[in-house]
Order: sequence, then C-alpha cells, then structure tokens
Amino acid sequence: MAQYTPSIEQSKSTTFATNKLIRNTYTLLSMTLLFSAFTAGISMVMNLPHPGLIITLVGYFGLLFLTHKLQNSVWGLASVFALTGFMGLTLGPILSSYLSMPNGSQTVMTALGATGAIFLGLSAYALTTRKDFSFMGGFLMVGIIVAFLAGLGAMFFEMPMLSLAVSGMFVLLMSGLILYQTSEMVHGAETNYIMATVTLYVSIYNLFLSLLQLLGFFGGDD
Repeated sequence: MAQYTPSIEQSKSTTFATNKLIRNTYTLLSMTLLFSAFTAGISMVMNLPHPGLIITLVGYFGLLFLTHKLQNSVWGLASVFALTGFMGLTLGPILSSYLSMPNGSQTVMTALGATGAIFLGLSAYALTTRKDFSFMGGFLMVGIIVAFLAGLGAMFFEMPMLSLAVSGMFVLLMSGLILYQTSEMVHGAETNYIMATVTLYVSIYNLFLSLLQLLGFFGGDD
C-alpha cells in the first residue's frame, strides 16, 4: 500500500492547485469585469469620444505585453486592471452609440445577457466534463489572426457585410477560446491565474462586441 501513497498525495496536491487556480481566476475575472464596467460608465457619463483604432490597438497590445511580462509579480495585478480599465474606456463610446439608437437599450441588454449565458454555459461544460480542448489551440490562433486582419480590411475598405461576417467568426472563435482556456486550467497546462484571467476577459469582451454588432444589424439599428 505504501508504494501508492506518493501518487495519491501528488494527485491531491494537483487537484488542490487546480482548484485554487480556477478560484483565483474567476475571482479576478469578476473584479476586472466590474472595473471595466465602471470605467465604461465613466466614459459614458463624461461623453468621452472613442480614442480611435490606432490608440486602441497600441494601448491594448502594449498593456497586454506589460501584463505578460509582469504576470509572476504583484505588479501583474495592477497591469491587469490597467488593461481592463482601458478596454472599458474604449467600450463606453460604443455603448453610448448603441443606446442612442431605437431599441438600443434592448440590443445592449440582449447582447449582455447572451454573452453571460454563453460564457457560463461553456465554462460549466468544460469544468464538469473535464474534456481536453487543447487540440483547438492552433486552429484558434490562426482563426483569430485571420478574423482580425479581415476586420481591419472591412474597416478600411468600408465593407459592412465583411464586418458582419467577421463578427460571426469572432462569436465562434471566442466561444472556442473560452472552452480552450478553461480546459487548459483544468488539465494543468495553464498555471498562472493572471494570464488565464486576461484570456477569458478578452474572450468575453470580444464576444460581447460581436454579439452587439450582430444584434444591432439584424435589429435594424445599423
């Protein structure tokens, strides 16, 4: 019996570490979502203009890089809130634009509810089934790059139908990313709760924006 003790203890230790990672990730994710909503609200109240594509991309990738560099220090937490707070500020003007449209409030609330339902449903599925979705990693990376470039093309060349197709792609890709990231935590491939939080936050943010555009289009707001 003694020869099995180490493996049993190791299994218990791994399970404890995984549960701690998941708990810390969802706690930090909840806090960052609330903070992002707060900064978005400030942006709306102050009627701040959207900073534009270049500033948004520079701010996002710059803060994302900083968070990655600081992920193993206490400053990593500060950079996460800086990133999510900044993204909240960029979200405020977009929400104001939709809310000023007919049925805008309904569109925003529907997109918000759908985002929450998709995230909770996919997370619960990955956590309860414990299926390994690591095989999706390469596909998701390529898909996100393609969708991102297509989105830039739709914006620069003013192609609304391509933009709509990109939003549909992002809904699927972000849903897949939620499954992938949750699976990575469950199976021990992701051990840093700061980076896990960032990935899930970005998934939720892009999922919400994509659903908002799709609902706005089919609801006749565009």
